Amino acid sequence: MTVSPPALVATDLDGTLIRSDGSVSVRTRAALRRVRHHGATVVFVTGRPSRVMADIATQAAVGGLAICANGALVFDLDAGVAVSQRHLSAGTALRLAHGIRAAVPDASFAVESSARFGREAAFETMWPDPGELVRAYPELLAALPATKLLVRRAGGLPFTEVYEAVVALAGTEAVVTTSCADLLEIAGAGVSKAVALAELAAQRGLSARDVIAFGDMPNDLPMFAWAGHAVAVANAHPDVLAAADEVTASNDADGVALILERLFPAPE
Repeated sequence: MTVSPPALVATDLDGTLIRSDGSVSVRTRAALRRVRHHGATVVFVTGRPSRVMADIATQAAVGGLAICANGALVFDLDAGVAVSQRHLSAGTALRLAHGIRAAVPDASFAVESSARFGREAAFETMWPDPGELVRAYPELLAALPATKLLVRRAGGLPFTEVYEAVVALAGTEAVVTTSCADLLEIAGAGVSKAVALAELAAQRGLSARDVIAFGDMPNDLPMFAWAGHAVAVANAHPDVLAAADEVTASNDADGVALILERLFPAPE
């Protein structure tokens, strides 16, 4: 990439910026401050729902806009509200859930809907929500406009052998991604981290060559393909390592900070 620092730093969170213990390190916070000191913008680009962004924004001391739900929702970290969102149509979501349940009888479903969350009783969530709606999937999809349909298998079994079948089932009506082997994430047609990031950059008069992107999992691949420079952490999925322009240290070794320190010199 160019010698001058990028104007926009786009980073995934879990497995990339965030350590395995869920923390943002002191070194990473300092590196993010350097970025802002140089007048560049930091944008979180994550599969996380907006409802669990507050703690990370506080830890990292980063405000502004974040891209959540793999690009389905843009969230204002300062105001705590969704700026825009793209829904998976209820009809498509219901068709896919029926088809997945037929192919994978032990599948269970959850729905992310802006700040609301609903799940089937069997679905084990990473982020319990005291206000969650617990219902069978047809009722969930009727009650909550889905920014993302989530699918898990009993016992945390992976979807490896059925992933391509689910992608084929979705066709052009939905996008299927994965950020871990035991979870499928399904969003509306055309939704990706790359699309949302390109739109956000364009609003600032920036293009792909002005952007550096960090990631670790296959849901980061569209963003890697678009950004001017793509950096994978050492613990990334093999496909992400292969797609990266550069590989840095792991998330637990502050790999993102390592690159930012190089690109954004410390204030004198």
